[in-house]
Amino acid sequence: MLDVLSDEYFEARRIDIKERVSNHRYAHVCGVAACAEELAKTYGVNPSMARLAGLLHDWDKCFDDEQIRARVEELNLEIDPFVLDKLPRVLHADTAAVALKNEFPELPCEVLSAIKKHTLASTDMSDLDMVVFCADGLEPNRNILHVDELREIVGKVSLLELFLRVYELWMDLTLSKRHWMHPDTVLIWNHYMNMVTHRKPMFDLKEND
Repeated sequence: MLDVLSDEYFEARRIDIKERVSNHRYAHVCGVAACAEELAKTYGVNPSMARLAGLLHDWDKCFDDEQIRARVEELNLEIDPFVLDKLPRVLHADTAAVALKNEFPELPCEVLSAIKKHTLASTDMSDLDMVVFCADGLEPNRNILHVDELREIVGKVSLLELFLRVYELWMDLTLSKRHWMHPDTVLIWNHYMNMVTHRKPMFDLKEND
C-alpha cells in the first residue's frame, strides 16, 4: 500500500517538482517544506503532512500570467473574472490543488487544502492550512522586512496569532507595492480578528519625521 507520508514518497515528489520549477523556486519549496515541518512540530500538527504540502504548494508556480489563465480554463475552474484579470499570480494555488489531485489522487485532502489556501487563506483555515501559510512567509530563504521578528515569536504565540501576523505582513507588502487587493482579503482578516483580543499592530509603520 502506498504511504504518502513516507520519506520515499516525499523524495519522489521532490524530484518531480525539481523538474518543474526554477532553481530559485526549488530552494523556496524545500525551505517551506522544512519550515512547515518544524512549525507543525511546534504547534501539534502532523509534520509529515505539513512537509509534503510545503514541498508541493508551488507546483504550478512555473506558469506565467497567461499560462496560468490557460491552466484555469484547462482545469475548468470557476474563478472571479476580476481575480483572473488582475490577480493571476495567486491562482497557482487553486490550479495546483486540482492538478495534483488529478495526477496524484492518493494525496490527502488536508494536504490539498493547505496547498489551495497558501496564497489567499480563507475563513475556514485548519491548523495545517495555517502552518503552510506561515511557512511560505517564514522559510529561511525569505528576506523581507520584519520577517526575522516573526521568526522570533514562533512558539511564543498561538498558531492563530502567528498566522494573523504573517497575514498582516503580506497585506502591508501588497499595499506598499500598490498591488491589487483580492476582494476576500478584508473579509478573511475581519473573520480572524473576531477571534483575538490583540489589536496592537505588529509592525511600526510610523511616518518618518
